[in-house]
Amino acid sequence: MRHSVPSQVRRSLREVADDLAAWRKLRGLTQAQLADRSGVHRDTISRLERGDGGISLENLLRVLRGLGVLESVTRALDPHESDVGRLRSDEQLPQRVRPKRLSGDG
Repeated sequence: MRHSVPSQVRRSLREVADDLAAWRKLRGLTQAQLADRSGVHRDTISRLERGDGGISLENLLRVLRGLGVLESVTRALDPHESDVGRLRSDEQLPQRVRPKRLSGDG
């Protein structure tokens, strides 16, 4: 069963697509050159730049590496780079997270 794409996700897909195209152009690369540099098919670059969903995380990371921005993205996702992550960095992360019971659950 396929779920509809939330509007915030659609908007982010479009923003990431525009940013990837801008990075490629700033680097002076064609889609074919970026594909070759990234080890993906040119159609993958085209789909990313159109904001199509369904591109694997691995292929996205390959393209980010090909653009020379992979480290910036992985650093941005590092929880210790956020205020919350730094505040809670001394806490032991649980191995599993169970859903919290809502009041009124029987």
